[in-house]
Amino acid sequence: MLDIRKIRENPDYYIAETEKKYTTVSLKDVLAVDTERRPLLSEVEKLKSERNAESKRIGELKKKGENADAAVKEMRELGDKIDELDKKLKELDYKQTEMLMHVPNIAPQAPEGKDASDNVVEKDGPLPFDFYSKNRDFTAVDHKTLGERLGIFDFERGAKISGNGFPVYRGLGSRLERALIQWFLDEHMANGFEEFTPPYLVTRNTMRGTGQLPKFEEDMYRCDKDDDLFLIPTAEVPLTNLYSNEIIPADQLPKRICAYSACFRREAGSYGKDTRGLLRLHQFNKVEMVFFSRPDNSYEMHEELTRFGEKLLEKLELPYHRLCLCKGDLGFGAAKCYDLEVYAPVEQKWLEVSSCSNFEDYQARRANIKTKIDGKNVYVHTLNGSGLATPRVMVGICDNYQQKDGSLVIPKVLRPYMGGLEVIEPKK
Repeated sequence: MLDIRKIRENPDYYIAETEKKYTTVSLKDVLAVDTERRPLLSEVEKLKSERNAESKRIGELKKKGENADAAVKEMRELGDKIDELDKKLKELDYKQTEMLMHVPNIAPQAPEGKDASDNVVEKDGPLPFDFYSKNRDFTAVDHKTLGERLGIFDFERGAKISGNGFPVYRGLGSRLERALIQWFLDEHMANGFEEFTPPYLVTRNTMRGTGQLPKFEEDMYRCDKDDDLFLIPTAEVPLTNLYSNEIIPADQLPKRICAYSACFRREAGSYGKDTRGLLRLHQFNKVEMVFFSRPDNSYEMHEELTRFGEKLLEKLELPYHRLCLCKGDLGFGAAKCYDLEVYAPVEQKWLEVSSCSNFEDYQARRANIKTKIDGKNVYVHTLNGSGLATPRVMVGICDNYQQKDGSLVIPKVLRPYMGGLEVIEPKK
């Protein structure tokens, strides 16, 4: 959530910047509420000061043995007026907060642009042995076909039991995905992360803390109204909120934490997008990285976070690049975001496997996460990124590591987690 004081000080700038991210709530309307609220707040504070003075005077009258009935009556009337104005003030506070909950973060360091076509490729990763399939002497098949021939995916049975978008991994496919998850976590542990195992169900307030609610409620899976709990769309949600309403000691920053979780998304806005196989799912597995940073070095931490994701792709020997998202394509709460995309030569497209975002104090303000610097409580900056999501990494492996005989070579770093197995052979 944006700081209303900063918006008030520089309204034209904030209005222009939020409109670049296509906000549904105008800051002009937020400022109109603020204009109504501030004089009311001043009046309430003035009246409370008068009530305190009157209370003190009543005490002095009673101490002297003098009649205080008139003063008591006057103070009660003052109290009734304060209660009335307080009620109106709380209504305006709530209205302003709810409006701000629908306003996106500004992105001062993101490149200008309206949509994905304006994103900037900042870095190309190393190219694999047969990048873009130019050196292949056979026609590669898509991951869905390959996976079913190898017996590592079962999309038909997944659809039967849960509907489309709920894949079933089987046999060596299950083990390969588990190997990815375990290797991701081991890599993070080796780099100083603290691992957590969070709940998959969280409260409405937890979802609000990281910005999924109220704006994206239609994309979330929600339990019935008696519980009002949500299945997490990413481990970012519980991980970030672990420290809600807390003050993190400054000597513990930056704090690097991670978790594996299943992720659940309705993908309500995915109509018309490619949903074949593992490309777009309602349930998938992911290892998430979350940083809590001092405000003065969060952009350095953003580079470090992104490098962790890149190193995983480099060790998997997958072709990737880093995109810097323009303002018009940037996520709701992010101030700056890098997407890491793997090239899938059979699909002939780049597939996002990680979004590494700096939210500055946007989430921390919503979740009330602070630190103490120079004796003053300030909001931390929060960052997160996938490290990594397994489905599209699996597509990248299938597209880049399949062989002419229909087998699938296992990336070298995963072989120790596969009992030394080097190749998955086609079913006999």
